[in-house]
Amino acid sequence: MSKGVKILTIQDISCYGQCSITVALPIISAFGIETAVLPSAILSTHTSSFSGYTFRDLTEDLPAIQKHWEKEDIYFDAIYTGFIGSIKQLDYIKNIIESRLKPGGQVFIDPAMADYGEFYNIFDQKFADKMGEFCKLGDFILPNTSEACYLLHKPWKPDFTKDEMLDIARELSSFTKRYVILKGDNHKKDKMGMIILDKEDESFTKFVYNDKVEHMSFGTGDVFASTFVGSVLNGKSPEAAAKIAGEFTKKCIENTMDDPKHDYGVKFEGVIPEMYDLLKKY
Repeated sequence: MSKGVKILTIQDISCYGQCSITVALPIISAFGIETAVLPSAILSTHTSSFSGYTFRDLTEDLPAIQKHWEKEDIYFDAIYTGFIGSIKQLDYIKNIIESRLKPGGQVFIDPAMADYGEFYNIFDQKFADKMGEFCKLGDFILPNTSEACYLLHKPWKPDFTKDEMLDIARELSSFTKRYVILKGDNHKKDKMGMIILDKEDESFTKFVYNDKVEHMSFGTGDVFASTFVGSVLNGKSPEAAAKIAGEFTKKCIENTMDDPKHDYGVKFEGVIPEMYDLLKKY
């Protein structure tokens, strides 16, 4: 397990709903990584399957937190961003990355803003264009196909061919310092997978697949991204980290399927011991 590594994750706190920080903090911590949090907003629940939720915007708290960390000489080995609530926050978080990331540190950006071809209800193309600029700070970007299409101003569709997915991944390489992890490759009908592209090595383009589980759950993108981050910071290659994250996410979905009332997230907590087996496997 990783020792002495400190990561900062910046995303919202949905107090109920198994997503964002309430997923990232326990999963990355389980990898043996000291995990600090910077909430971009506090919501009573996530926005996907609940209505009437409360929302407290924490945008104006971010500069003061950065200033205090500078005073206390606090730095991080890695920074991982998820759901960011506004364009203004992206500017503030850029400053935090440039100020608080150690030299040689890694940045992981999950441009969480869309799914199934639709923006989440607070986002639009203007935000996506700003997110595209922000992604260029990342050593790793982890968009799904909907987010990729908005970044690239392309029309989305439920099914892309293998060649189309490759083209999208290659175009996304202009939005990252090095790695693209493009989620949502389903051209194999019984599989769900992703493409991993290294812009520094044109020969390195990998497809990683898991058996498809016919069950829709919210928060799986956060589970995948957090597991991927934890795996990379434990020394795994991007390909191995994607395999670990994909299999772990699948196990979390399977662990939830027998509870029809649990449609707001996945029961990842009871599956964490299996994550250690996957670390050994890959």
